[in-house]
Amino acid sequence: MEVQFLGGAREIGRSAILIDDRLLVDFGMDSGNPPAFPIGDVDPEAVVVSHGHLDHVGTVPALLSGDSRPSVHWTPPTYDLAMTLARDTLELHGGSYDCPFTQAELARLTQVSETHDYREPFEAAGYEITFYDAGHVPGSAHVLIDSAGGSPASNRTKSDDDGDTRLLYTGDFHTEDQRLVAATTARPEADVVICESTYADTTRPPREEIEREFAESLRTTIWEGGTVVVPAFAIGRTQEVLCLCERYDLECYVDGMGKRITELLLHEQNRPFLRDTDALRRAKGNARFVDGRDGQRKRIAEQNTVIVTTSGMLHGGPAMTYVPAIRTHPTNKIAMTGHQVEGTPGRDLLETGSAELDGRRMPVSAQVEQYDFSAHADRTGLFEFLESYRDSEVLVVHGDRCEAFAEELRREGFDASAPALGESRTLE
Repeated sequence: MEVQFLGGAREIGRSAILIDDRLLVDFGMDSGNPPAFPIGDVDPEAVVVSHGHLDHVGTVPALLSGDSRPSVHWTPPTYDLAMTLARDTLELHGGSYDCPFTQAELARLTQVSETHDYREPFEAAGYEITFYDAGHVPGSAHVLIDSAGGSPASNRTKSDDDGDTRLLYTGDFHTEDQRLVAATTARPEADVVICESTYADTTRPPREEIEREFAESLRTTIWEGGTVVVPAFAIGRTQEVLCLCERYDLECYVDGMGKRITELLLHEQNRPFLRDTDALRRAKGNARFVDGRDGQRKRIAEQNTVIVTTSGMLHGGPAMTYVPAIRTHPTNKIAMTGHQVEGTPGRDLLETGSAELDGRRMPVSAQVEQYDFSAHADRTGLFEFLESYRDSEVLVVHGDRCEAFAEELRREGFDASAPALGESRTLE
């Protein structure tokens, strides 16, 4: 099995792995300024997508240009999320370098799409593929790729070794329960593991402790007469925060793409991929959906309430109305709920107390806090997961310090390394 790393190697973003020039696993984009896309020209027979975040799926429609018509395989939620993100990319950036595909290519994607549930093997480009719940966001999957196309990968063991290779691509995963999805418990047999390492240098407190601190902070601000703006990623994080608001009896508004994603996840085909459908329904019922008409956002920003809104790193979206509106009052609060990439307005705000918002540099007197609600496994979770693969080769990807983490794994007795961008590996 020949594996080439076209993105996501020693970096976070634009994940893409090509197997034997036939099977493409993920095809994302780095949504920085300017955006970056996977390297090289590819024309695969089939594409398998681990989950519906831009850095794993954002460039997939571009594969449908010209005469190319590879089949695209994913879970039902990943398909829905990918299509929603692609339409949004077209609406915001269509016809520019920031959007690497056209409306025609997006339409073709619906024609070649094939959805699969967890633990139901299928064939793609001559490989036996099985999805396993990765516990990251709804529909996220570990991808097991078996070069033996005959028998289901889930039924094979190392004692059946006949020269075939079983490759496990972890995608993004979490080993701790979240409100929206349960932790991954899948540990399928594999000869080689391509493992994400996003938070290899981070150890978090228990999630319940972070949730309690977050809810208490919001409640305190409300009691003191302030307004709380919670910038949140549309997929996963918005829904987590809405569930927490309902759980701790906090009234809230929700604005931005997170509204559409919340409704989409409650569609019939996506409910089986949620940890607790009723909890998300209650969270939706507790939240007031904002349409943004007739100055509604400015009126809401003057209320004693919680506002959950995109974008999570303050790149744009309705947050560009809410944050400037509350920034001058020390009683108010901005509660960041995700990692803030270097160079983003959110990171600037945390480090300097000011940020460029909607084209203007603004000082912020409101309180600014950050909570680690990441949907990725931390250092402890990564080691816990990889403990099942001490006899396997481990290839470390999707991190800012892939080489350092691979070295740590080697000191712990693992056969581990960190492929470079563009590098090819022959797996056995």
